[in-house]
Amino acid sequence: MHDVTRRKFFAESLIAAGAAAAATSIGPRTLFADEPKTTSAIDELQHAVLGCRIRGKVHVAEFGKIPGVNVAYVCDPDLQLAEELAAVVETKTGRKPQVVQDLRRIFDDKSVDTVSVASPNHWHALSAIWAMQAGKDVYVEKPVCHNIVEGRRMVDAARKLNKICQGGTQNRSLGALMTAAEYIKAGKLGDVKLARTIIYGRRGSIGPKTTCEIPPKCDFNLWLGPATQQPLTRKNMHYDWHWFWDTGNGELGNNNIHMVDISRWLLGLEGLGDSVVSLGGRLGEPDCGETPNTQITVHRFGPTTIIQEVRGLKSAPFSDKFKSGYVIYGTEGFIAEGARFDPEGELVEKFESKNGANHFDNFIQAVRSRNRDELNAEIEKGHVSTGLCHVANISHRLGKPTPVADIQSALSAADYGDEVRATFARLLEHVKENDVDLEKTPLTFGEHLAIDSAGEKFKNNDAANAMLGREYRAPFTLPKASEI
Repeated sequence: MHDVTRRKFFAESLIAAGAAAAATSIGPRTLFADEPKTTSAIDELQHAVLGCRIRGKVHVAEFGKIPGVNVAYVCDPDLQLAEELAAVVETKTGRKPQVVQDLRRIFDDKSVDTVSVASPNHWHALSAIWAMQAGKDVYVEKPVCHNIVEGRRMVDAARKLNKICQGGTQNRSLGALMTAAEYIKAGKLGDVKLARTIIYGRRGSIGPKTTCEIPPKCDFNLWLGPATQQPLTRKNMHYDWHWFWDTGNGELGNNNIHMVDISRWLLGLEGLGDSVVSLGGRLGEPDCGETPNTQITVHRFGPTTIIQEVRGLKSAPFSDKFKSGYVIYGTEGFIAEGARFDPEGELVEKFESKNGANHFDNFIQAVRSRNRDELNAEIEKGHVSTGLCHVANISHRLGKPTPVADIQSALSAADYGDEVRATFARLLEHVKENDVDLEKTPLTFGEHLAIDSAGEKFKNNDAANAMLGREYRAPFTLPKASEI
């Protein structure tokens, strides 16, 4: 821990040109000397929201309506976004939260009890860990981390510091899914060996490489945080970060994380599985994005398979019986959208909601009780489900452009099975419907990676293991396990 006082930090932060200099001279733990107050069931909890765009707006609305919770801070490196959101809170509640640009000022305020993280993915883990080190309980959006090492470090921090940490996979609080999980666990769906995730959603081009204009009130150094110091080459700074490996995790980490989390939960699967392979590409109108917009991933858990499927081009629905999402297949039928269907696909029943809860309420209740077992999406659950997205993307990133015939030949192996081959055949039809020439823009066939699930690493693959973490820019560095 650097010997820098909080007074010095705030003095430096007031110097107009000193933000970057202050950032390089201050370690996060210099702000965390004092423990916050101990909250009781009757205290008003002081809450801070980090990130003021789409999910941040949801956070202020949800936390703001919980009795005994006051949204005391809103924070964003783009100060204009924070100011706009603070005005919304004031209009709705009559109380204006403090507006800050640097999240470390919030961590230094011992009156703050809880923090929710709605920033871009590359900030999720570091924000959450710093907050827990500062004595705060944390709600962190999905995907809970940018990489696997970060996720495990978040779990370590929650355990060592005895903090409540909820992942933002809010479907875990849906009563109908709780009932479905009980139904499957009781064996009523028969032999269950397959789950499918389906995210079909048109994503337009984000444009060619160009110069990105940084918003006038944005501290770009703070926005980058742990990410690489490099100029942005996209038209829009906000949101399109999802489609770059340095800051995002593609559609798997953006929306599909919800569906793979549901699948893992309903199937009762633990860990990262035995193996993974992913194929796909960034197809359609060329743009500067890096992550695939068309992707199939196959996870093996012993005899059980999860197939993740993402489509960013125009696509018909997966089924006329239900929309995209998740499907859990058993010998007695299948479950999708909180309902049970017979083997022929006819609706049998919709599951009743039992013991469901608002996901944000669930977090606050656990904060007050100090019992992490009450959380519906405790951070380790979020870490493991997010990890399935990460191992899929690692497989893809280690792959190479491959002709369709060669992919079909590889998938003919018995290990893949008919469902995987049928999924690939449907992908080829989908690509043809979108006039994509796979000879000019070949699909990437990822490496088939064997996984040491207990060790959260790959077997005998140094290149893949090198991608479990990332490089960090000081002082936005992930604390070592020994430093938590």
